[in-house]
Amino acid sequence: MNSKRLLVKDGGFGTQMTIHVGDAVDGDPLWSARFNATNPTAVINTHLDFLQNGADMILTNTYQVSVEGYVEYLELDEKQSVELIKKTVRLAHIAKDKFLNESYQAGLAVNEGFPLVVASIGPYGAHLHDGSEYTGSYADYLPAKVISDWHKTRIDACLEAKVDVLAIETIPCQVEAEALAEMLCEEYPDVKFWISFQCKDGQTLAHGEDFADAALSVWDIVKEHNAVGNCLGIGVNCVHPKFVTSLLKTVNGDKSCVEQIPLVVYPNSGEVYDVNKGWMGKEHCIPLADYVREWVQLGARIIGGCCRTYARDIRQIKSVIDDLNKGK
Repeated sequence: MNSKRLLVKDGGFGTQMTIHVGDAVDGDPLWSARFNATNPTAVINTHLDFLQNGADMILTNTYQVSVEGYVEYLELDEKQSVELIKKTVRLAHIAKDKFLNESYQAGLAVNEGFPLVVASIGPYGAHLHDGSEYTGSYADYLPAKVISDWHKTRIDACLEAKVDVLAIETIPCQVEAEALAEMLCEEYPDVKFWISFQCKDGQTLAHGEDFADAALSVWDIVKEHNAVGNCLGIGVNCVHPKFVTSLLKTVNGDKSCVEQIPLVVYPNSGEVYDVNKGWMGKEHCIPLADYVREWVQLGARIIGGCCRTYARDIRQIKSVIDDLNKGK
């Protein structure tokens, strides 16, 4: 994996999936994860949408997945739940294989080793179905080891089903990120990963900690374990794009290109969710592609989209990234 080459991540999986299943995603306690069991074809086709529009990597549809959630909402037992997680990873591989075959048949070049299949490892709070992934409130009463141990079941299942990278994403609190960084470095020394935070403004994590403090703390853990080669980046996701530049500057704004920490960025579209009216403000959104050059200057190495971003948004990001990669 060329560390100098900028990479394009896919967009909002649940958002793009509505193209295939309608509006049935929102409001479900399992969110898009239910379709791993009920409509695997839609999962495959959603992955394909992103690959066909330029994504270098696709995240498995496992953000909202947990044994507890599948036991409660799909009436599976623990063994069946773990097997469904593995099956979900295989759906991403099916999409990858279809894309590579399509590309070969069309005579299109694909960078060797790509696309990557990346396991989406959402925060502890996502399985509680109470919105706490956007507050990190569980960090106030749960020991760090309880949180990291809970993550192991899904991580182990994804790794057994073969993924290239773990995306530890939408983490709202510093303690969870630190616990996972320690666990990955100590117990998974051969696994590549990134860790991205959920932030509520241009400086602060959802739980209230300073983003720069949290990011640098995680980076220190990575360095202490000589795991810099495994960490593809630290960053932010599921945030308003207007906050991203400020957040990145707090970490890399005063550093030279050589000193910069590698960053990962995949924000929302800029729309705002209203519990009564749904997503609002689409007409005022600035395309994410318009931000890409300034984020790259601040150290972003992996860029994509999160909620309310579609395959067409990834195609626009890809166009900018291709231009930047030509100059490297």
